[in-house]
Amino acid sequence: MNQERTSTCQWPKTDLDIAYHDQEWGVPLHEDHKLFEFLILEGAQAGLSWSTILKKREGYRRAFDQFIPDKIARYNKRKIESLIKNEQIVRNRLKIESAVKNARAYLNLLEEYPTFDQYIWQFVDGKPIVNKFKSLSDIPAKTPLSDTLSKELKKRGFNFVGSTICYAFMQATGLVNDHTTNCFRYKQIIKSY
Repeated sequence: MNQERTSTCQWPKTDLDIAYHDQEWGVPLHEDHKLFEFLILEGAQAGLSWSTILKKREGYRRAFDQFIPDKIARYNKRKIESLIKNEQIVRNRLKIESAVKNARAYLNLLEEYPTFDQYIWQFVDGKPIVNKFKSLSDIPAKTPLSDTLSKELKKRGFNFVGSTICYAFMQATGLVNDHTTNCFRYKQIIKSY
């Protein structure tokens, strides 16, 4: 275990959760491809635990062509039916169809914005919001900002982007730093800005 890892957020329990927390969660992400991946995975997570999605993440990458929007946008009924039978992902028709719909909405958005990164980060004026939560119970499930992001994404044709999903997306991709103030990653991530 990392020597610096003396105090941490309360939610990571499994080795997979811990690795994700320590290496990815809350780190500002600016790669369009990865932002799109997180948007799809957060939608897939709805009603499930994030651990479930982390366990299936590599399966998702294989099943969804490494989350390349151009490829996903062209999925037809036969491809969707094959995904519904794929045990490496969450086999929920609505979530699978949503990924296809979101790929199409993503491509439409890029006709107006040069990058998905630029579109997403405008909601926080280009810099992460640093919260100062002391415990897991202080962290909200959604905020007025995630409400706004949700509404805007829905207007653009995105699906499975409710406010709670959007807030989890914002946390995962570093638009907000919701590591608790006692967590060793809290200050490390702030220093990286």
